[in-house]
Order: sequence, then structure tokens, then C-alpha cells
Amino acid sequence: MARVEDQHKSQEMGLHDEQLTGRTQQMYFRVEGEEERFQKPFDIEVDFDKKAEIDAENLSATEVNREIKRLMMDGYGTINIKNPGAKHSMGVGFLNRLNLNFEGSLGYFGCGLLDGPNVNVTGRVGWSCGENMMSGRVVIEKNAGSTFGAAMRGGDLVAKGSVGSRTGIDQKGGTIIVGGDAGAFTGFMMQRGRMIILGDTGKNLGDTMYDGLIYVAGKIKDLGVDCVETEMTDLDKHWLQNKLSQYGLEAPNGVENMTKLTSGKKLWNYDNLEPTEKKLIL
Repeated sequence: MARVEDQHKSQEMGLHDEQLTGRTQQMYFRVEGEEERFQKPFDIEVDFDKKAEIDAENLSATEVNREIKRLMMDGYGTINIKNPGAKHSMGVGFLNRLNLNFEGSLGYFGCGLLDGPNVNVTGRVGWSCGENMMSGRVVIEKNAGSTFGAAMRGGDLVAKGSVGSRTGIDQKGGTIIVGGDAGAFTGFMMQRGRMIILGDTGKNLGDTMYDGLIYVAGKIKDLGVDCVETEMTDLDKHWLQNKLSQYGLEAPNGVENMTKLTSGKKLWNYDNLEPTEKKLIL
């Protein structure tokens, strides 16, 4: 048995061994009056009217990212990057509210691992743009490569042109908008979130998707495993109209004529089948 003085010490340290009872944490949570808690604890205060410019022509991607961070630490909230030269891994890993404007094209893995910035790219981007994006907005004025928005979790990721294969692979949240066509296996293993495609799609759309919604305005080559068409509701139409108007986009034949797709949820039994599969393998 613990000594009384040890028990007092553990209580002072916030440690105790009695059985916890009472309400859950969820019952204590209130949104009202706690808006300030939604701000991340280490956010840097920036002024969006305080502007700076970086000429990236003779800088590496690492040097550009480092300069963006330095300007952000000095309170600059709007940063324009000239001559990005399609370098790889630019604008990556920023976890703060910020306006980033790239005047040109980016290579692969541009604007990945973001949590907060609003980004505009006037040119094209390579593969894996916006990978693991958590929040904010990324708008690409032209085309994007494959795995656009891979494992994305939140925010809006927009390509006004066409995108490559496996767009939104393993998407876990947020919204992906494609103004043109999308390649094969778009929405592969999608888990949550929404995707809007205003052009045509390639083979195996939504293959093995677990959840989420895909809206397509153009022709669909074919559907992947467990991807099924479902009824468009008034709520869908209202949300689509509102979301597209935010980026100056329109469905060619109206949102009411788009095709809505989701998971058939037959693969939700995969865990139950797994032991049988293991036996077959063994």
C-alpha cells in the first residue's frame, strides 16, 4: 500500500490510481465561446496586407521554402514567388495561415503537407500536389499530374485543368475539384471527403472506395470495384452550385445532370473475410 505522503505527492503531480467515473470528455465540450481554441497553439501572427516577393530563378526549392518561412516569421502574410521554374517540393510543410502565390509552374510534390495556407499557382503542377493537405486552399490554374491530393484530409484542392491517374487516392477528407478530365483509378481507396470532376473520367473510377462522394459531369469510362451510382439530392445540388461558384467554375450541363457516386459498402466486410484469406494463403 502506498504511503500517505506518496499519495499526496502523486495527487500534486496529477497522478492517481482510483477508478475514473463521471461524464465523458464529449459532454464537457462546448463550441460557444471557445473559438480561440481552434487556433493552433504555435500559429505565427501574420498581416495579409504585408507583402513580399521572392525571385526563385537562382534559388533551390529548399532555399525558397526557407525564405518563405523567414518572411512569415517577420509577419508577412502575402508572399509572391516569381520564376518557380517547375522545381520540385516547393511550398511544402507550412502550418500557418498565409497567402502564397506562385507565378509559374511547380514540379512534383508541390504544396504538400499544408495546414492553413491559401495557395495560387498560375501554371501547372507535377504529381502528388497537395498530398496530405490538412486545411486551407490550393488552386492550380492549369493541369496537374497523377496522385493529385493523395491522402488529403481537409481544405479545398482545385485544378482548373485536367489531372492524371489516381487522383485523390486514399483521400480522407476535404474537397478535390477538377475542371477538366481525370485519369484512371481516380478516387482509388477513397475513405472520406468529396470530389467534383467537370470533365470525363478514366477506367476504374472509385475503385475500392470505402466512403465519400464523387460527382462527375462528363463521361465515365467505367466504375471500379464497389463504386455505385446513387441519387442526387437537393442538398447535393445546392452544395455543388455553391462550391463551384467559389472558384468561378460551372458544370457544363448543370449540377442537376451530374452523376453522383459513392461506396456500395460491400467491402466493409473485408475484415470478416480476412481470416479466411489468411488460411488460403497459409
